[in-house]
Amino acid sequence: MSTIQTSSYRRQRDHFEPQDIDPQEQRRLRGLLEQIDYAAFVANREVIGHALPKLDPAMFQRLAVMTAGARAKWVSEALRQSESGAPATPDQIARLTAARTAYEELAEAYEGLRRMVERGYLSIKT
Repeated sequence: MSTIQTSSYRRQRDHFEPQDIDPQEQRRLRGLLEQIDYAAFVANREVIGHALPKLDPAMFQRLAVMTAGARAKWVSEALRQSESGAPATPDQIARLTAARTAYEELAEAYEGLRRMVERGYLSIKT
């Protein structure tokens, strides 16, 4: 089973790959699976293409800047909390958690958007 590493979690691929069937049946099954994959590609391209605006490089840059700002806020909050040397309070931990969650969500959105372009679901105006 292969694993896909994203920035904050791992997704398992559990595609069944038959080993004990004859070559003709394997070709037929692979052809069917290619049709299924193509149907998913077309569905993603149509649905995502209608749901999201036409992208341009400036949109990616704004999302990247926002993500970088969230990362900086998260780390600066951790550093600020560590200055006293006292154990963190529940309120401090909640603020730190909220900052980390914001960063992780923005980073996943950026990576997701990039994957959509890479897979051909969206195009970028140049």
